[in-house]
Amino acid sequence: MTHIPPPVEELRLIDAELWQLDARRAQLLARRAWLVTALQPPQPKWRAAEPTGPRSAAPPRPEASAPSVQNLLLVLGGVLLTVAAMVFTLVSWGHMGITGRALVLGAVTVAALGAPLPLLKRGLRSTAESVAGLGLALTVLDAYALHEAVFPKIPGAPYTAIASALLAGLWTAYGFLPRAAALRLPHPAALVAAQLPLFFWAIAADAGSYGLTSALLVTAGFDTVVALRVASRSLRVVAAIGGYGVGAWGALAAGWLTWSASGPSAAARAAALLLLASAIALAAAWRGAGTAPGGSDVAEGPPRAGGQAAGLAVASGLLAVAALGGAARPVLPGLWTVPAHLAFGIALLATLRLDRLPQAVRGGLARASGAVQALSLLWALPVVGIVVLGPLAWASQTWTGAPSDARAAVTVGMAWPPHAKAVPMVLAAVAGVLALAVRDTTWRPRALAGALGLAWATALTLPAVLELPYTAGLLIQGATTAAALAAATLLHQRLTALTLALLTSASLAFLALASQTATLVVLSALTALFAAASWRLAPFTAPTALAYGAALAVATGAAAGWSPAHTALLVLAIPATAAVLAPRLGDPKATVPVEAAGAAAGLLAIALASTDLPLFATVLALCGVITAGTALRTDRRPVGYAAAALFLAATWVRLAAWDVDTPEAYTLPVTIPALLVGALRHRRDPRTSSWTAYAPGLAATLVPSLFAAWGDTHWTRPLLLGAAALLVTLAGARHHLQAPLLLGGSVLLLDALHELAPYIVQVTDALPRWVPPALAGLLLLALGATYERRLRDARKMRHYLGNMH
Repeated sequence: MTHIPPPVEELRLIDAELWQLDARRAQLLARRAWLVTALQPPQPKWRAAEPTGPRSAAPPRPEASAPSVQNLLLVLGGVLLTVAAMVFTLVSWGHMGITGRALVLGAVTVAALGAPLPLLKRGLRSTAESVAGLGLALTVLDAYALHEAVFPKIPGAPYTAIASALLAGLWTAYGFLPRAAALRLPHPAALVAAQLPLFFWAIAADAGSYGLTSALLVTAGFDTVVALRVASRSLRVVAAIGGYGVGAWGALAAGWLTWSASGPSAAARAAALLLLASAIALAAAWRGAGTAPGGSDVAEGPPRAGGQAAGLAVASGLLAVAALGGAARPVLPGLWTVPAHLAFGIALLATLRLDRLPQAVRGGLARASGAVQALSLLWALPVVGIVVLGPLAWASQTWTGAPSDARAAVTVGMAWPPHAKAVPMVLAAVAGVLALAVRDTTWRPRALAGALGLAWATALTLPAVLELPYTAGLLIQGATTAAALAAATLLHQRLTALTLALLTSASLAFLALASQTATLVVLSALTALFAAASWRLAPFTAPTALAYGAALAVATGAAAGWSPAHTALLVLAIPATAAVLAPRLGDPKATVPVEAAGAAAGLLAIALASTDLPLFATVLALCGVITAGTALRTDRRPVGYAAAALFLAATWVRLAAWDVDTPEAYTLPVTIPALLVGALRHRRDPRTSSWTAYAPGLAATLVPSLFAAWGDTHWTRPLLLGAAALLVTLAGARHHLQAPLLLGGSVLLLDALHELAPYIVQVTDALPRWVPPALAGLLLLALGATYERRLRDARKMRHYLGNMH
């Protein structure tokens, strides 16, 4: 029987065997490594050491692939052979007779055109393409040689037309040969040659500008058909390039003919050419978008094709508008040129309801309509700018007299654009389109905002365009402002309507500066209008009402013949009103704008009163009262500092008005309140430094008084200053306050030195000249002898001062 050990014993045996195997494996690997090293041949000493890292097994990648090298060599060879043939034909042709010329060129051409066939049979397609290209180039040289040798009397244009047509047919037939069908070069080359026959035939027939343009457009149409119908990608690319290039050339030529047409007949012919270009672009867009012109639906193309279709549709729409507008231009007055083009552009929007058109085409035509409308608005923009910004010129001609009409009122020093009577019509038409045609939920709000702005511009330009009376123009602008405010209140376009209302009111205010009566009436109406709108639009209209109220106060004072200083008292009603209304408007967002408007009006009053010192002091004091009243509100406590500054400034101005030149009269009103505030703060917080609490107030009086005392020849000011400084020093010592002690002591010392200076000078003059050096030496000896004691005293004093507050 076979003995089976217990599991524990069996596991021990297995582990022992595995350990022995691992040890033996390590020995064998070490021996193998030694043997490999010993069998390698020794390397020469001069050879550079190889890197110790892992060696790459992959060979280095070539910089140029084999197909690239092959194609480059073939192209260069074909080009060199073509150049050699050209040199032979153009330079060495005269050394051979007619027979030799024909034989050489014919043999070389036949050989070059026949060589690709066996090459294709052997699988050398690239070589066959190069040789075929050489053969095609040789056929062009054959045509040139034939003209020079056989048909020298035929003009260049008709010969080029015939030769290019024959070459196009020859190359097309060559490409359809059974074995040559695999070549990609003949058919694109035939298409390139096909670009020339019609154009040069039109030149030969002396067809004029219209014939040449027609030839270009027909050629572009042929290229478009080829690009849309053929399956070869290379042929489609060449056809697309030819269609875009020749078509753009023809469209530009037709547009120039439309612009320069002198009569209805010429304009109609040019319009027909533009319509032909438009039809070609529309057919290409329709086909490229994925729907055949016959109405059958095909598979939708990729997004790139949809983008190309939309672009072609835009070009088609613009060309159609240019054609129809150009045809109508000679038979309409110059005034109707832009409206006619705009009407045709708006008519393009009718294509949005044609479900047979692909979506990309309809979108492109809609964009073309938008481009026409944008260009029309650009044409109308100068008139709108003159109407809105023209009244600014009245700021330098205030109350010089009302102008004759509304147009004269807005064209002060500016010229009125020609054909401007059509501007309101253009603005209204585009506004109607934006309001009625745009239904998309994303663009609808923006379209309504644009329609509101264009309606505003229409109403604003009407008085100047129709040359209405000056008063009628003011009334219409006032009504436009009220309508914009009403729209801001009722419609969702609040920001747009508010902007238009503010812009119109500003233009109206400047426009009213021509007449005194108009200024007062308009400013009163604007103040009342914006004040009435503040129940819904307070953050915007309340500050505007205050601004117009301040302007009304200034205008009232000027009309009454008051001086600017007296007018300032009237302007102060605006800050007072703002201070009263700011917390009571019910809209927290309006508080800061209203207070800012009141502060601006207060600054205006201060500036007006600065020419009269007594009234200046009164205005400052009243501003301080208004500011102090505002500071009573719990959220405006910091405004109290501004009120104190205004009261102080009022005091100083009043003293200056009384010709008071004593500095203490100006500094004591600062020092006393500052010391009271400092004492109150130090009482509430004993840890407050005396430099913070008392130093500003004390320095405000002591320093100017000290400078005044040093220049004062009398004894009264130095005595009073010394007494005050002594009291301050004693108070600092009594309460252990550092700032009063040092400031008072310094001022007292400097004041005493100023008073004793004359006596010191007299004593110095009476002493012999050796006494000062002797005294200086004794002083230095005394200082040196007592240096240690003075250091100890200084430490005591520093410790003493450090314990003060």
